[in-house]
Amino acid sequence: MSRKPGVYAVLASVCIQMTLGIAYIWSLFQNGIANSLFNGNHASAQLTFSLLLATLTVGGALGGKLGIRYGTRRIVFIGGLVLSLGFLGASFVPAQWGWLLWITYGIMGGLGMGFTYSTTIACAQKWYPHRKGMITGIIVSSLGLGGVMFSPAAQWLLVQFGGVGYGEQSTFRVLAIVFFVVCTVGSLFCKNPPEGWRLEQAAAKSNARPIKNYTPMQMLKSIKFYLCVTTFAVACMGGLMMIGFVSPILQAHGFNPDIASFGVLVVSMFNAIGRLGWSWLSDKLGRKNTIMLMLGGSAVLSLLVGVISGGGVFVLVAFIGLCYGGVLGTFPVLTADLFGPKHMASNYGFVLLGFGAGAIAAGQISGHFNNLVVQHNGDIRYMFPAFIIASACALTGVVLMQLLKWRRKVDAKKDA
Repeated sequence: MSRKPGVYAVLASVCIQMTLGIAYIWSLFQNGIANSLFNGNHASAQLTFSLLLATLTVGGALGGKLGIRYGTRRIVFIGGLVLSLGFLGASFVPAQWGWLLWITYGIMGGLGMGFTYSTTIACAQKWYPHRKGMITGIIVSSLGLGGVMFSPAAQWLLVQFGGVGYGEQSTFRVLAIVFFVVCTVGSLFCKNPPEGWRLEQAAAKSNARPIKNYTPMQMLKSIKFYLCVTTFAVACMGGLMMIGFVSPILQAHGFNPDIASFGVLVVSMFNAIGRLGWSWLSDKLGRKNTIMLMLGGSAVLSLLVGVISGGGVFVLVAFIGLCYGGVLGTFPVLTADLFGPKHMASNYGFVLLGFGAGAIAAGQISGHFNNLVVQHNGDIRYMFPAFIIASACALTGVVLMQLLKWRRKVDAKKDA
């Protein structure tokens, strides 16, 4: 069979993931949405973003399962449709019913993202099973790159539609159109390879024992799954606190809104670099060693955000974005390594439950402390407990990953 369908599937997945990266520019909207729809309550506004990320996990599991039955192409199209309808609905939410944003942008947006997110990753992995780390890095780094590309565009739209506190919902309307067009066209090229495509070559090149393909039910009975999910939850905490609040945090450090919006661009850029770079490195160092290295770095960096001032803050948030991107880049590959490629889309959807739990926790924690910063005239010291929590979570992830390494060796001996 020709390689061209695989190339087209990867290119389509890259384009779709780039549009999904729009989710990671939420901090551009955070202050305006908090003031216009939630009476200045940052925790309530942040819940919108947290719900999107949490519901993404449900959409990933459901979309992966439906993709096996109805085909990747159809599920990607449906995901794009739900996502665009969610953003379109969010653009019409009235000020007195701000909670509707949780349903439209949050739940509908998350479900649509989940349908497209895990299915496009799994599709690309199936075409290139012998280069899972590299190909996964390319796909998920596109999501981070989307944040880089759309950040200045969204900032421009925000200004054109009236500025902070006025232009957010009109911007959502434009983004809804972008989602629909890209996901509809991209879905036409998202097709899985024939059963068993190049698996023999992959096994020969890796010189590894055959990987057992777990069904979702088999995976849910495995201790490895619960270690993996819990690690994912704590691993993403520091990055999510920074991704969702980088603009308010930089403003609390004394930077004006325009400079702070540049910080969103910086984090998005390094998020994209981390997804590709760490995924590629994990092919060399191993998934678990790479994840522990990232989490160790994130633990140290999180503690410094409330201490370092001036331009050094940009360096810190950049490297936190780098580590966070690496987590999102390596966990899909880790899932395929642990539980096999056959049911990867559905299995990774379940693993994403950890990400969803971490998203909600991170959003509420950082939202609570950001409210304190606002109440105390922008004093960044009131945000410091959130950074301590993020650091502690990263260190917990290192310990859990060590347990997962040990568990993997035990299971290998049983299979031998």
